[in-house]
Amino acid sequence: MNFTISSTELLHGLLSGLRVISNKTTTPILDNFLFVLRGSSLEVTASDSETTLKTVIPVDEVREEGAAAVPAKILTDSLKEFPDMPIEFKTLEDNTTLQISWATGAQKIPFFPADYYPELPAMDETAVSVRISAESLSAGLGYTLYATADEVLRPVMNGVLFDLSPESTSLVASDSHKLVCYTRTDIKSENKSAFILPKKPAAILRGLLAKSDSDVTVTFDGKNAHFEFDGYVMIGRLVDGTYPAYRTVIPKNNQNKMIIGRTTLLNAAKRVSVCSNQATSSMKLSLSFNSLTISAQDTGFSISAHETLPCQYDGDPMDIGFKSTFLIEILSNLPYEEICFELADPARAALIVAAEDHNPDEDICSLLMPIRIPN
Repeated sequence: MNFTISSTELLHGLLSGLRVISNKTTTPILDNFLFVLRGSSLEVTASDSETTLKTVIPVDEVREEGAAAVPAKILTDSLKEFPDMPIEFKTLEDNTTLQISWATGAQKIPFFPADYYPELPAMDETAVSVRISAESLSAGLGYTLYATADEVLRPVMNGVLFDLSPESTSLVASDSHKLVCYTRTDIKSENKSAFILPKKPAAILRGLLAKSDSDVTVTFDGKNAHFEFDGYVMIGRLVDGTYPAYRTVIPKNNQNKMIIGRTTLLNAAKRVSVCSNQATSSMKLSLSFNSLTISAQDTGFSISAHETLPCQYDGDPMDIGFKSTFLIEILSNLPYEEICFELADPARAALIVAAEDHNPDEDICSLLMPIRIPN
């Protein structure tokens, strides 16, 4: 293998893959990038055995094709110190040493045979494929990822559910205290199907999509999902299990509705939450005609705070408690200027949706479970 490539182009491609590699791998070969040089491009693969990312990087000059597994950390640490300049990579005749040369110097590092690197998982005959715009997929992941759980006993809650049907596609995440459902009616599948993508590949995918404006081809079977776009192929091993019937817990007939500015409520909640109990983070919302009072206290430290905000509300007077950290998370991740809280009573979940007109093809609903208010 012998080629010349821009140091900046190579580093950019490697940094994406570096996020995939685990710091605690039990398979030493996965501490390496797999380099495969074909034609005028370099395919770089990074994997932790559950998440795999393949990046295609253009090469300035190819003198000899080939493949090698190259130490990831030492290579990226070295490249960070280079200005934008051409660098030559050459495997030496001993078949164990990679020489990296530039205008004023050279470096030698070990490499390993490409055959040692595990093969990429292939799709089986049951695979389903759908195309999603990068903008929609990035938005869906951004609106849901924060709501995923970290549960050992229920791993299905530790990822984002992709729920596809002939009518729409929904991305769902929940930690049992809060639930977010992002639905697009302009993205459809021929048949009803679903998969759960773990949060690590979901977060990496969202980062890659931030600068893309193309369509993403999503292909999945019972074990893996492939996301292909802009010279990237990301493969994530799916969470095995059945996601809870989330639609049954989304309330449909909450009669008490409060409309309020999202930023106004968010900023007030942040101010008041400073005085909430550190163990429970409890916050009380007191609703009356066109008025909302937010309050929190920590009797152990003799601190309390309250703030009254105008709103649109003509429902039943109500005191309802929420965990302030969860409420702030939801409010911080919604894109709407005005939101509507739909409430039944202090013991049942609140539904938070858009209060104003929005994209008719897009819908975001957030569900927040109440907590007991201390007397």
